[in-house]
Amino acid sequence: MLKWRELYEECLQCNKCDLGNKRTNMVFGDGNSRGKIVFVGEAPGADEDRIGLPFVGRAGQLLTKGLTALDLIRENDYYICNVCKCRPDNNRVPYENEAEACLPYLRNQVALIKPKIIVCLGATAMKYILGNDFRITRDRGKWIERKGCYIIATFHPAALFRDENKKVLFWEDLKSVKKKYDEIKDDKII
Repeated sequence: MLKWRELYEECLQCNKCDLGNKRTNMVFGDGNSRGKIVFVGEAPGADEDRIGLPFVGRAGQLLTKGLTALDLIRENDYYICNVCKCRPDNNRVPYENEAEACLPYLRNQVALIKPKIIVCLGATAMKYILGNDFRITRDRGKWIERKGCYIIATFHPAALFRDENKKVLFWEDLKSVKKKYDEIKDDKII
């Protein structure tokens, strides 16, 4: 397992797939690297690729607004990253080989953070964290415990712009994350 600086440098130099050749910035992750919640998305979008930070575009701002309303602050309470560290063309879903090339980096990040809660943002994150048997519409909002870590999936915040009906379910899922976080804090597991 690599330490933070080594892992960052390896991601910066990565060319295991074609995404690294087309990126403006590698988007590693952001937030509290000792936070007990990790949010995982699919891959950087155009704003993220330009700025070099995850979830800073329109969808990220919506997510941050919801989390802030629940008193969950990126710098204090959670870390946020993506399955892929580089932007796929036109924000398409990462190809299997691209996601597989980046998964060791994500696993290393999670191992360093040792979160108590992982939130999969969207179907792609859910697939690579929970497996192919899970479906975002059917299984979002359900808690799964693996190796002492609670995992939940919800819609990617970008999906809320395409289907407003998902906003209520997304908000319920975020409140469930906050509730689980408070329970864990109360149990002194953190």
